Amino acid sequence: MVNLSWGTLAGEQKVDTEIEAKPRKHAQGMRFESVNALVTGAGRGFGSLISIALAKEGANVVVAYNKSKEGAQKISDEIKGMGRKSITAKVDITKWDEVKTMTEEIWKNFGPLDLLVNNSGEVSSKQMSWREITEEAIDQTLAVDVKGTLFMIHEIGKRMFERKSGTIVNIASNVIVTGSPRAPQYAASKYGVIGLTKSYALAFAPWVRVNAACPGYMDTEATTTRKDWTPQRRKWIVDHTALKRIGKPDDIVPLVLFLASDDSIQMTGNIVIADGGFSMPGA
Repeated sequence: MVNLSWGTLAGEQKVDTEIEAKPRKHAQGMRFESVNALVTGAGRGFGSLISIALAKEGANVVVAYNKSKEGAQKISDEIKGMGRKSITAKVDITKWDEVKTMTEEIWKNFGPLDLLVNNSGEVSSKQMSWREITEEAIDQTLAVDVKGTLFMIHEIGKRMFERKSGTIVNIASNVIVTGSPRAPQYAASKYGVIGLTKSYALAFAPWVRVNAACPGYMDTEATTTRKDWTPQRRKWIVDHTALKRIGKPDDIVPLVLFLASDDSIQMTGNIVIADGGFSMPGA
């Protein structure tokens, strides 16, 4: 036997605290077969695309919304048309009691959740400059992005932890690298999401994986309808992006599904930026 600074040679003794990864078995192209998922902000935009993509690969989906009732119902109906199970769930994620009640009802009437995608966010799109910042805007942004994300992770994640199985994907932003001179509270809130991602990845380990996807500029209504979204600004961003294009939501959905699936089974507490090379963060 060879003695090393860390003990004996690797492989000579079993480590009794080591846990073996157990990826789900599924048919080709059906990574989320029989998975129960919940997506927040799923009544429109990016959240609706994530919900449909999950369902196409076999997931049953809770389409969570706050104000987009008609959109949420339309997405839910489309998912049911694929032969999946789906319901809508109205929730204001900034209110802990509402999150608790929704979670209890889902567990009772829909079934335990295997996947949570925290897509809801507040980008302060009406604010064009740091000079326009208000206390109300600060409170609203932090309430949705930090408190709301925390409440969702906490209530659903603790139940996943008890079942020793689950995956959580948080949607953050590349502002964690670039900052936001337009809306400093937005950058602060997304830094908060990263803190929650890492903290709960440790808290829920080794049973629940928690990761974050960080898109850059995307061709979404929230971006393109802003007063400061001029052709000149778009050109500047494109010119300073390695891939020379503004991302589309469909470009980012596969990243979310990667983090949600067992393809990323060895990842937790990780932050993945997808902004076409605009920020190019260091290792």
